[in-house]
Amino acid sequence: MSVTVGLLMCGHVHPDALDLGGDYPELFTSLLGPLGIEVVPYAAEDGQLPQSIDECDAWITSPSRNSVLDDLPWIHRLGDFVMEAVVRERPFVGICFGHQVLASLFGGTVERAAVGWGVGVKEYEITEHRPWMVPARDRVSLVASHEDQVTRLPDDATLLMRADYCPIAAFELGPRCVTLQPHIEFSTQISSRLIDLRHDLIGADVAAAARATLGRTPDRELVAGWFAEFIGS
Repeated sequence: MSVTVGLLMCGHVHPDALDLGGDYPELFTSLLGPLGIEVVPYAAEDGQLPQSIDECDAWITSPSRNSVLDDLPWIHRLGDFVMEAVVRERPFVGICFGHQVLASLFGGTVERAAVGWGVGVKEYEITEHRPWMVPARDRVSLVASHEDQVTRLPDDATLLMRADYCPIAAFELGPRCVTLQPHIEFSTQISSRLIDLRHDLIGADVAAAARATLGRTPDRELVAGWFAEFIGS
């Protein structure tokens, strides 16, 4: 019997990158499906939230084109659901936008990053190892695509990953919640396409530096496996 993970859709893949694997439900299914996880999407950005935190075995957030700094009704409604799920200790994985939502909800700080956009394949140091990180690694590489960052952890959170450009790249909050700033669902092909599409937004120098990192292989399957272990633990 598969585990069901509710995917809280906080946005969509850029329309001009959908040919590289589909929208977020397809991208997460391609990673998590082989691990026995059924992904159930909910259009949170459009106001579609689960009726109960018990509708799925665990929860995960998608990235978003919006910022947690935006004062939008759907983000507030999402926050209420996320708060309940975490307080009631349902397995929860916050990715990118979700990482920032969780920090903001529980007393951390999210800001526009002083270093600017984080784009391309970045290397992250594991600062705390957990039993579900199997096989264990001291460093992982993943695709980044963000302008905001968590700059202060919630008081009760434990830092799990860091990078030079992003000192708070992942954290643990309570027994059943983990977060991650970079993306397990993005391949280097998607990253390359997004760099092209956002060239004017991120700037030529950032785009060139990011493109130079795309020869690295992201540890997508490894970290997806970690999250599958976390959800099932």
